[in-house]
Amino acid sequence: MRRRAATLLCALAFAAGGAQAQVVRSAEHAFHVVTVAEGLDHPWAVAFLPDGRMLVTERAGRMRLIRDGKVEPAPLGGLPPVTPHGQGGLMDVALRPAFRKNGLVYWSFAARGADGVGTEVARGRLAGNRFENVEVIFRQSPKGTSGRHFGSRLVFDRAGYLYVTLGDRGEMERAQRPDDHAGSVIRLHDDGSVPKDNPFAARPGWKPEKFTLGNRNIQGAALHPATGMLWTHEHGPQGGDEVNVIRAGVNYGWPVITYGVNYGTGTRIGEGTHKAGMAQPLHKWVPSIAPSGMAFYTGDRFARWRNDLFVGALRDAMLVRLRLEGERVVREERLLQGTLGRIRDVRSAPDGYLYLLTDAANGVLARLEPAQ
Repeated sequence: MRRRAATLLCALAFAAGGAQAQVVRSAEHAFHVVTVAEGLDHPWAVAFLPDGRMLVTERAGRMRLIRDGKVEPAPLGGLPPVTPHGQGGLMDVALRPAFRKNGLVYWSFAARGADGVGTEVARGRLAGNRFENVEVIFRQSPKGTSGRHFGSRLVFDRAGYLYVTLGDRGEMERAQRPDDHAGSVIRLHDDGSVPKDNPFAARPGWKPEKFTLGNRNIQGAALHPATGMLWTHEHGPQGGDEVNVIRAGVNYGWPVITYGVNYGTGTRIGEGTHKAGMAQPLHKWVPSIAPSGMAFYTGDRFARWRNDLFVGALRDAMLVRLRLEGERVVREERLLQGTLGRIRDVRSAPDGYLYLLTDAANGVLARLEPAQ
C-alpha cells in the first residue's frame, strides 16, 4: 500500500501542473523534476565534463554537447560510422578517469562487419567540437543479424580497468559459449588490451576478454561507492530482470536458469531457476520492469538517499530506488511512474543531483532537485 500511495502522489503532482513546479514526495525526500535540456532523439547516455558541459549520445549515431542547458546544434565530429540497427546504435559514453589530463572519452556503438552487426568500443580525445585520434579498441566477435540485445554499458573501476557489458544479441544460447563475446561482461585495459589475470585468458577456446558469462542483456552498470565492486542489472525475458554483483569467472545462468518465461506462451526457459555452479540474482523483478540505466547516489543534495541504488525502467516509465544492506536489497520504492517517460539512463552527477534521460523522439535530460 505504501508503494502504491507514493506512486499516486507522484502521478497527482505531475497531473496537477508542470513537472518543474510540482513537488514529488518519496519516502525519504521531496523533490522537483527540472528539465535541463530537451529535443534529444532517443538519447541513450549522459556523461559530465569537468567544466560543467555534458555529453549525450543519441541512438541514431550522434554525440551531442549540452552547454548551459542548451543542446549545441551540430553534433560532435570524428566518430567512426555507427550502424543503427534495432535496439543498437550509439549507446554508452564514459570519461577515462584521468580525463583532466588526457581528454579521452570512450563510447560503445553498433557497427557493421563481415558477419553482421555487433557492439564495438571506441575512444578519442575531445578537442573543441570533435574527437581526435579516434581508435576502435574492441570489436564484438562474432557479430550477428538480430536487432536485439546489444548491451551496452561502460564502467571504469578504481584500478582503471574498463568493463563492457554485452547482450546475447537475441540468440540466447550464445551467452553460454566460451568462444563468443555475446552475453558477457568484458574486461579490458584502457587501451583495449586484455589483462593477463582475466579469468579465461589462459583457457584454450575461450575469448580472453570475457570476465563473465550467462548474461542476457545488461543495460545498467555502476561501481558500489563503498566496496568498488561492479553492480549490474539485466533484462529478463517475460519476467526475471536481475540485479547482480559482477565477479570474475562467474556464470550468471542465462538461458539455463532464469525467473522469466517465454514471451507469448509463458513456457519455461532452460532448466528452472537454480543450478549448481550458476549464480542467483541479488534482486529480481517478476513481472519485468525493463531496467535501463543505473547509479548509486553519491551526492549530498539528498542525504537520506546516499548509497541507495537507482534504476531506470522502460516498461512502466519509472525510477526505482533500492535500499541496500551489504549485498541485500531491503526496500524498493517506485517513483515517477508514468509521468516523465521511459527512463533510459540514470546518473549521480558531480553537482550532487540525480539526472535522468528519457528514451523518446523528443527525449529529455531531467534533474531531480530537493524541494525546499
